[in-house]
Amino acid sequence: MKVTVSEIKSVAQSALLAHGAGADQAAAVADAVAHAESHGNVICGLYYLESYCVQLTSGRVNGTVKPQVSTPRPGAVISDAGLGFAQPAFAAGFATACDAARANGVATYAVAHAHTCTSLGYFTEQIARAGLIGIGFTNASPIVAPPGGSRAVLGTNPIAMSVPGDPDPAMHFDFSTSAVALGKITMAKAAGEKIPLGWAVDSDGQPTTDPAAALEGALVSAGGYKGWGFGLMAELLAAGMTGSVSSVDVTGLKLATGKPHDLGQFYIMLDPSTHGDHFADRFASIATAVAAQDGARIPGALRKPMTSVDVPDALWQASLRLSE
Repeated sequence: MKVTVSEIKSVAQSALLAHGAGADQAAAVADAVAHAESHGNVICGLYYLESYCVQLTSGRVNGTVKPQVSTPRPGAVISDAGLGFAQPAFAAGFATACDAARANGVATYAVAHAHTCTSLGYFTEQIARAGLIGIGFTNASPIVAPPGGSRAVLGTNPIAMSVPGDPDPAMHFDFSTSAVALGKITMAKAAGEKIPLGWAVDSDGQPTTDPAAALEGALVSAGGYKGWGFGLMAELLAAGMTGSVSSVDVTGLKLATGKPHDLGQFYIMLDPSTHGDHFADRFASIATAVAAQDGARIPGALRKPMTSVDVPDALWQASLRLSE
């Protein structure tokens, strides 16, 4: 059925409030849910709402904690989520981080000890809308095996980058460093469908098309050793630079009970005018060369939010029940 994005945000916010989130926290997370749905990112939208609510009830995420923001150095800002949601933690220190980036030309922004941020690009897009280049990294529960291995060590460990434009980001991408997002595997299993070769290995390290066997085994990195390197980079920045946990120490993100996620996100924020006024011209030259080729595009250049989206009936009814 067709549902407006504003209605999705309202229902998500009501559901989070009903399960113990504070008003500011519920509003921040609901905005991220609605934003994901508006861009067709169903895995990070209403699909995640039940997990948020269940983990609020179980105490796996603190829905009322107030993030603590600090600036250990002029070009570094930290927002400690206190084992709460990532969205309000990011919001708490965002203006301070933007000011630091403009003052210093570059700043790093660490969101520490947080629940999964779900959609990393949601945050780098905000950085771009503030006129800064945003590059983000995060980690997750272990699901990716090293090349040649069979046991998961890294999370899907996405990387996102957004470049400011007028008014929308001129470039935007957000992708996992695994061959595919874990949600694609779970959705294939639920639908009784096979998965393509090259997505995952079974528990013996053998390539598989069976999503159930993949969930018992591990995903593989996108691009083999190259993707594995990017995944390690995301891991070291997200965990090592924030003091949050490594992927190997996180249990399944959607499990009802267990230790809090305690994950980190690490952002590099750059003022494109720091080294002169040539950034826009150089970007334009690349964009023009791409646009001259039929069917080619800069990532995110044609990305426009929808005001209403198709939501499976069962998912919408479940969301309504959560909001009661």
